[in-house]
Amino acid sequence: MMNVHDLATRVIEGYRITRDDASTILATSDAETIDLLMAAYRIRRRYHGNKVRIHILMNAKSGMCPEDCSFCSQSSKATTEIDRYRLLSKEELIEGARRAKEGRAYKYCIVTSTRSPAAKELETICDAVRVIKKEIGIRICASLGRLNDEAAGQLQSAGVNRFNHNLETSERLFPSICTTHTYQDRVATIKTVQRAGMETCCGGIVGMNEADEDIVDLAFAMRELDIDSIPVNFLNSRPGTDLEGALNLSPLKCLRVLAMFRFANPSKDIRAAGGREINLRALQPLALYAVNSIFSEGYLTTGGTAINQDHQMIRDMGFEIEE
Repeated sequence: MMNVHDLATRVIEGYRITRDDASTILATSDAETIDLLMAAYRIRRRYHGNKVRIHILMNAKSGMCPEDCSFCSQSSKATTEIDRYRLLSKEELIEGARRAKEGRAYKYCIVTSTRSPAAKELETICDAVRVIKKEIGIRICASLGRLNDEAAGQLQSAGVNRFNHNLETSERLFPSICTTHTYQDRVATIKTVQRAGMETCCGGIVGMNEADEDIVDLAFAMRELDIDSIPVNFLNSRPGTDLEGALNLSPLKCLRVLAMFRFANPSKDIRAAGGREINLRALQPLALYAVNSIFSEGYLTTGGTAINQDHQMIRDMGFEIEE
């Protein structure tokens, strides 16, 4: 039987876990999960101390997406009732950054539902970013769909620190989740971001009827691509999507997933992202032993925990906010 504390010591000393190690971590029993989490915490503490980064999302353009991602209420196939609007104004994007700063956010994340940004949209976002960096002084992540080198260069020059483009799931499972673009299209955007000199944010969603091997493949894809920040989402199935009615994961399974991502990517920023409230439920605070960042204030088309409640959770767990 695996000794997770011995494994944590080896990881801290430089060992890179194997896929077999990762599979064994995911197969940990419910009774042994808290011990696994404490081992993951040793790795998390080695690289991030007891600090927690808060990220706040701005749904800058909602609905009307031409892609057909089966989990997404903004996709071309979804019939979900959501707000639909075109890109927010420069002033609205700036005001969102101001609110994020007041909420002690580490990063302000500008997100649009799109295949790739139109020239005018890119101009508005870049103009807003320049003002935000000058007047508010908060780190910025953008998630705008697929990028070419020119668009990535514009964003980097404007002051965008990080770009998000999730792989969503394993390469094996991806064609059953989306047909309007490929897994390799997503990988290509990540490599474009890296060439432009921005940090990479890339993760996925757990709970889309995948096998444990798919979760392992996703975690190892993050390692192979040397991703800087890894948001781990847990499916909150939306009415009107292909995954409507998918069952929530157990809280302990979610904690095992987060621990495995920490073992596989020991030094990286790992985030408890969308769906943490309804999947982790009462065990949400324990996620902080594996992750070092969280989203607060909601997830584009679904609500989330209020910022003051997340501040309280962080304090109650003996952690501190990293700004």
